[in-house]
Amino acid sequence: MSYQMSDLLQLVVSEGASDLHIRVGAPPVIRVHGILHRVEGPSLGPEDTEELMRSITSEDHIQHVRERGGADFGFAFGEMARFRVSVFKEKGNFGMVLRQIPSKLLTMEQIGIPMSAKELLYKPRGLVLVTGPTGSGKTTTLASMINIINEERDEAHIITIEDPIEYYHKHKKALVTQREIGVDVPNFAEALRRALRQDPDVVLVGEMRDLETIDAAITAAETGHLVFGTLHTTGAAKTIDRVVNAFPTNQQEQIRIQLSTVMQAVISQLLIPRVDKPGRVAVFEIMVNTPSIAALIRDNKTFRIQSDIQTGAKYGMVTLDSFLLEKYLAGMIARDEVVTKAQDPVTIQAKLQELELAQSVGADANAVAQGKSQ
Repeated sequence: MSYQMSDLLQLVVSEGASDLHIRVGAPPVIRVHGILHRVEGPSLGPEDTEELMRSITSEDHIQHVRERGGADFGFAFGEMARFRVSVFKEKGNFGMVLRQIPSKLLTMEQIGIPMSAKELLYKPRGLVLVTGPTGSGKTTTLASMINIINEERDEAHIITIEDPIEYYHKHKKALVTQREIGVDVPNFAEALRRALRQDPDVVLVGEMRDLETIDAAITAAETGHLVFGTLHTTGAAKTIDRVVNAFPTNQQEQIRIQLSTVMQAVISQLLIPRVDKPGRVAVFEIMVNTPSIAALIRDNKTFRIQSDIQTGAKYGMVTLDSFLLEKYLAGMIARDEVVTKAQDPVTIQAKLQELELAQSVGADANAVAQGKSQ
């Protein structure tokens, strides 16, 4: 066989790739700054993918793939990197995707998140949701937030519940307990229920993927804990709706009342390819719960949340669209990214046209002035 897993992982690390894909019928593929690149070399056969898979996968996990069609686990490549691994079957063959987990925790400034979000880390209780599509950097943002609490909050007990554990946190000022689904505890809901008996101050729920987990997270936030969680939604209004709609209709009004009191903030994020240099830049929407927003949640008027975010700058709120516009004007992202990722494409199109018109009028005036001075 022409490929060794250690060589491929070395390539991922040296190229700064986010993912490595192993599939039958194609050479290995790496994703760099959001774009897929094939590794030079022959296509993989069924026995090649199986051999590569076996080189890093335990018998237990292989058994899991055979029984359930897939397995996920964390894997350390020596001291160089950690990977989140997903092994699966497709067309009867083994396939796998390895995502590189950045080992360096970033500061809030490096992530580019507005500093208003930092205040959330000192709240005594409540629910903070970090949302966005897969691969938008939610895990990195949350790990960085947990790290700040760990470094700055005296004697807090932080419990993280993850599938799998991605960033390893050392005990700093705080005490950190990290529990992995399938290794330390069977599922998120069970881990959350148990966490409440383990004297936590802060709880991180890696993924709020089902009713039981969402319910347990709300209860934890209500009973005096600061709870961080993630959802695959974009925007505050959709996030609130997603949480409420996870519950049966007869419970939804009660959940809206609970959410209106426990919700501290919703931070939505996307990663956009840069045009000024290689890499991607994070853009955010931040909703901070105010009495006005709490009333909108309670009265099932989430569609009005967006206008509250637009006028809520003094509370540290920011809309995704204004963030996109700011990055575009700074020359960091492309115009079409602004339009396709905006929450309100029609308004943002009009704003862009206004700006472009003003720029062209300004350029014409300059040209006339130049002509006169000659």
